[in-house]
Amino acid sequence: MTAAAPTLLALRGVSKRFGAVQALSDVDLELRSGVVTALVGDNGAGKSTLIKTIAGVHAADTGVFEWKGRPVRINRPHDAQDLGIATVYQDLALCDNLDVVANLFLGRETVHGVALDEVEMERRSRELLDTLSIRIPSVRIPVASLSGGQRQVVAIARALIGDPDLVILDEPTAALGVEQTAQVLDLVERLRERGHGVILISHNMADVQAVADEVAVLRLGRNNGLFDMETTSQEKIVSAITGATDNAVSRRRHRRHHGTGRPAGGASGTEDAR
Repeated sequence: MTAAAPTLLALRGVSKRFGAVQALSDVDLELRSGVVTALVGDNGAGKSTLIKTIAGVHAADTGVFEWKGRPVRINRPHDAQDLGIATVYQDLALCDNLDVVANLFLGRETVHGVALDEVEMERRSRELLDTLSIRIPSVRIPVASLSGGQRQVVAIARALIGDPDLVILDEPTAALGVEQTAQVLDLVERLRERGHGVILISHNMADVQAVADEVAVLRLGRNNGLFDMETTSQEKIVSAITGATDNAVSRRRHRRHHGTGRPAGGASGTEDAR
């Protein structure tokens, strides 16, 4: 499925340095329509730098960006937005004192004559939220009164106002409860169904397994594997993230298969005492 989907954005040999720190080294990545690509890696692996490079917050030092097959430059956030790339950062950047409509259209207000067209913005807000099956009490209540999950889906809906082709979600379920997380993951699946390409940055492997089609692993600023979720075990992905074959996932799987926490063939404590 992922191989047949058309490529939206391709990164070829992208590198970024901050002073003495080499944050990214020759990173390759392809993002496709209707495909959820999870970007995972340990702290300091380069995930944030990579998405900010795609979003135009940081200009890459070297490398090539191709948008729908043609070379492009992404040096500023406006460059990414003009191409059709939208980013929802972890802090959401919502205005608590404004209602949902005002937040959705913040910076993109619809004007009728010299005044804001509140009726049109409210109509479009309801239409967008209904299309995404987002349920909130009212589009006219302040964002401050929404739950964490509702705030997250409103932030994602705001990113869709400009009808982007590619949506970047930075830790969208961080600090959310079970029900709220399910609400956000449902929305991610609807983005896929609508044909959007999605980059999902997450530390939560359960979330990754729930919605991702493929997983791109960064380790120390470099590519360390691209995995198809249908054919790859969690153990293999964790090994790529940590760079170690022996980790908590592999040990847990061993205990499950052998009924013990000891390595295969290991002696018991009683046998050691003898």
